[in-house]
Amino acid sequence: MDYTFQAMTQEQAENIAANWRYQGEYSFYDMEADPEDLEEFLDPEKREGVYFVVLSRNELIGFYSFQRPDKDTVDIGLGMKPELTGKGNGAAFLAAGLRFAETRYRPKNITLSVAAFNQRAISLYEKLGFRKVESFVQATNGGQYDFVKMAYKG
Repeated sequence: MDYTFQAMTQEQAENIAANWRYQGEYSFYDMEADPEDLEEFLDPEKREGVYFVVLSRNELIGFYSFQRPDKDTVDIGLGMKPELTGKGNGAAFLAAGLRFAETRYRPKNITLSVAAFNQRAISLYEKLGFRKVESFVQATNGGQYDFVKMAYKG
């Protein structure tokens, strides 16, 4: 599949926040589940240079955030359109995001954090070269949740 990365527009952010709904335990990832995350996602100034949409054949299929906690590291966040998840699309989508991060930022390190319950994502990340480096508890979605920080080993 061919992927195009573009800066996320306000219209795209509002569409994702309003319409992307995940099933079952994955509803944890619905944008409105965490008001603080939603506010950042919908704020054009906070989103600028950080959030990108992913298009395939001009269709919005996902998004990425690329944070720079230090000059050597890119921390990625990602979301795939709900109806595309769990169908074998993740590896190509993640590989495209890694290529984009490596080309645009040339980091020494790529990291991400994932909810510990999300074994489907953790397995995918490990398959593509990420390794667990830390476990932590984070306040989000109105509670305290276990997360796993992972680092890309390429």
